[in-house]
Amino acid sequence: MNKNAFRQLSYGVYVISTWDKGRATGCTANSAMQITSDPATIAVSINHDNYTNQCIQETGKFAVSILGEHSDPGIIGTFGFQSGKDKNKFDEVEQVVKEYMPVVADACAYIVCEVIDKMETSSHTVFLGKVLDADVLKKDDPMTYAYYHNVVKGKSPKNAPTYIAEDNADTASSGKKYVCSVCGYVYEGDIPFEELPGDFKCPVCKQPKSAFVEK
Repeated sequence: MNKNAFRQLSYGVYVISTWDKGRATGCTANSAMQITSDPATIAVSINHDNYTNQCIQETGKFAVSILGEHSDPGIIGTFGFQSGKDKNKFDEVEQVVKEYMPVVADACAYIVCEVIDKMETSSHTVFLGKVLDADVLKKDDPMTYAYYHNVVKGKSPKNAPTYIAEDNADTASSGKKYVCSVCGYVYEGDIPFEELPGDFKCPVCKQPKSAFVEK
C-alpha cells in the first residue's frame, strides 16, 4: 500500500481548542470537515494521546481556528509539538473568546461547536459538533496542508491522522541540510546555517538552533 496516495486528499491546518478546567488549551489538526449544512455540523479527528482529546470529552465543546497562509507558522509548532498537559500554550499565542470558547486571534476564521456525538477508532476520536457560532476574523487564504508542507516546510506531528513515517525520507537527498529534530522543519535559507545567530529559533516549533541536526 502506497500511503502517499493519502496526500492527494485535501487537508487544512487548524487549531482545535477547548477549556481545561478554566484554562484554554488545544492542539493542531488537519482533519476537520463540514458534515451537514442544516443543522451545520463539523467533524474533527483528535488522537487519543492528545491532551485536548480528554479536555473535549470533559468540556463537551470545541472551537476550530482555521489558520491562514499569513498566520504565524509558530502557532502550528506551539500547538502541534508540545503537550497542553505540561504547558499553557495560549501563553505564547493571543486568544479571543467567541461563544465562551478560546479561539486563536491570528486565525482567518473560527467555528465553535457543541459535541453531539463521537466515534472511536483505534487511535483517534472523531467528534461531531453542532455549530454554535462561526465568523471570519481576517481576509486571508486558508492554509492547506500542501502549503504547510511545501512552503512552510513543516511536517505532521506524530499524532496527526495524516502522519506518515516516511515524511523524513525527503531530507535524505544529496547536499547538506539542517533539520529541526522536534518538528522536522528543513532550513533552506540564504544564510549558511553555521552563520545564523545563536538566538536563531525554528520558525515552526520555536526550538533553539541546537535542536537542528545535519542530514
